[in-house]
Amino acid sequence: MTDCLTELLAARGHLIADGAMGTNLFALGLETGDSPELWNVEHPDRVATVHRDFLTAGSDIVLTNSFGGTRHRLKLHGAQDRAGELNAAAARIARAAADTHAAGTGRRALVAGSMGPTGELFVPLGNLTMDDAVDAFAEQAAGLAEGGADLLWVETMSAPEEVSAAVAGAARTGLPTVVTMTFDTNGRTMMGLTPGDFATFARGLSPAPAAIGANCGIGPAELTDSILAITAADPAAIVVAKGNCGIPQYVEGQIVYSGSPEAMAAYARLVRDAGARIVGGCCGSTAVHVKAIADALAGYVPGDRPDLARVTEVLGAPWAKSGRLAGSDIGDGPGEETERRRSRRRRS
Repeated sequence: MTDCLTELLAARGHLIADGAMGTNLFALGLETGDSPELWNVEHPDRVATVHRDFLTAGSDIVLTNSFGGTRHRLKLHGAQDRAGELNAAAARIARAAADTHAAGTGRRALVAGSMGPTGELFVPLGNLTMDDAVDAFAEQAAGLAEGGADLLWVETMSAPEEVSAAVAGAARTGLPTVVTMTFDTNGRTMMGLTPGDFATFARGLSPAPAAIGANCGIGPAELTDSILAITAADPAAIVVAKGNCGIPQYVEGQIVYSGSPEAMAAYARLVRDAGARIVGGCCGSTAVHVKAIADALAGYVPGDRPDLARVTEVLGAPWAKSGRLAGSDIGDGPGEETERRRSRRRRS
């Protein structure tokens, strides 16, 4: 059986995902430390604006405003008992935006229920048990399904145990699932998994994800490197690339991303060449950047698989590999840490 994601891919060849929910909500007035998920009931019109802008820019997939929607993350805001309500509201907002867009343009868009990390550590490092994690993700997934999500999008993960728990919880809805992990300054997740390790691990998940990939992390060059490693480890996988809009920098009290629309367009073509079939942006990405991605890929025929020299020429050296160009295989492991490219860990 095929699912809605593979059906749409079969029809369109590649799909454009959206950009950063958090970045755009901050621009609309969200304050640092506030819960974006509470805006699903307090300011649904503002959340809807973000979805509409991404759809107009060319997104085929919009992610719900529910990244921190497990009871464990919501407890930071005293809303742990509202997980079902807030996730259902998030999906309803995105569903209405996608349906209105389809009615006006004749172009279907999918609603993906965003499911981010719990923020907790598993035993023995912390107090989170596998059963509790599965139940928390299942509660979130049920709310997203109730609100009308087409699929569930497990993102920005670092630990394989948490991926397993999220996939198991999501499976209770029967919806297809996408899984992306985030790879930081040393070319690994915070818990030590490389992109290639993740691709191998994902093949053993049950039920099997409809797609896997990388998101967030550091910048487009590193994201491209991760995609090359994932597609090398599992050439048959449907792969997602959802990279940050350049490198995050702290400027005058604010996080500013260095990426331009032109740079994101170049990144989009490189990750398509690397084998990604679903391309979007993460932290720092606005509708302007998503439109640049969509325009760059409209009618684009993927070219040769890029090597490290090509990625470095277009986007800069990933993982500080600039001293390893000669004879280096891209995606072959971490380079030196580079302090200036320290990433943010939540999708924003």
